[in-house]
Amino acid sequence: MDALNDLYCTVFGSMPERVELLPLSGSARKYYRMTGCGTSVIAVAGTNAAENKAFISLSAQMASKGLNVPKVIAVSGDGMAYIQDDLGDCQLFEMLKPSIAKGSFSDSEMDLLRRTIAALPAIQYRTAEQFDWSVCFPDREFNRRMVNFDLNYFKYDFLKFTGMEFSEIKLQDDFDTLIEDSLDGITETFMYRDFQARNVMVKEGEPYFIDFQGGRRGPVQYDLASFLWNAGTHFSEEVRVDLEDTYISALGEFRTVDRTEFYEKYRLIILVRILQEFGAYGFRGIFERKQIFLDCLKPAQKCLHELVSQPFERYPYLTEVLRAVADDWKPEV
Repeated sequence: MDALNDLYCTVFGSMPERVELLPLSGSARKYYRMTGCGTSVIAVAGTNAAENKAFISLSAQMASKGLNVPKVIAVSGDGMAYIQDDLGDCQLFEMLKPSIAKGSFSDSEMDLLRRTIAALPAIQYRTAEQFDWSVCFPDREFNRRMVNFDLNYFKYDFLKFTGMEFSEIKLQDDFDTLIEDSLDGITETFMYRDFQARNVMVKEGEPYFIDFQGGRRGPVQYDLASFLWNAGTHFSEEVRVDLEDTYISALGEFRTVDRTEFYEKYRLIILVRILQEFGAYGFRGIFERKQIFLDCLKPAQKCLHELVSQPFERYPYLTEVLRAVADDWKPEV
């Protein structure tokens, strides 16, 4: 707190009148709302200087391109703390929560979802313009190592925690094929990495985007998969199709889209993303017992059931394992 107070004092010339610790999420970073001098800002105490640098650099790049992100106002000398714009408390996920439970959305909610998704191609393409990928954390791109990490995250931090029997050799054979397929045709675009409704704030009716510090160069389909196949929201097929069409229309402003090719890669990336999510639910939920992640297990099973209802012919054993997870495993939440 001393570093954050000093930083605030340097910017505003006095100590904050009020400091409020904001609710913790999955990361170890701590966020504080500091008010005083007729204004309100968010002060961030990070745990990793490289991760902080990634956020600060990406924020500057995105803001310079006219994208709706929090601007960084000041950074401590050691890079471990910074102050950014306060976008308020109106999180898209919380706004949609009652409708998520009902499984349907009002016209105004669908309009906001469409505007959120329509903004994504601009984030992916404009952020990438002459950007120095070396500042990205923990890696500069979606590559073999990253996909391998995500698949092992699923295996070691979820699958083994379930106690289910499986053949590691057969599973690895399919993982090896999936890794090769995932890396085919990577474009020079920014991959947000954790594009979801919890990372969208709504300010004056417009979507603003946060928590992009894990972004890197990667395929555009990854972010669409992250948003539309997230267990926390579990959109219906009708809503997903609507928002996929919205995204592809917006993407057309930046490149020519071959729908068949796009959807082939999209379905593959959905699989990779869901495996990564299950790894997070296993580690943060089953192991660490964080309720927000435990609550996602049953909806995640529904997403998985829908995805593997059409088998992945190139990954037959992985499909078999995932069907068992979706249909037979009973989470203790």
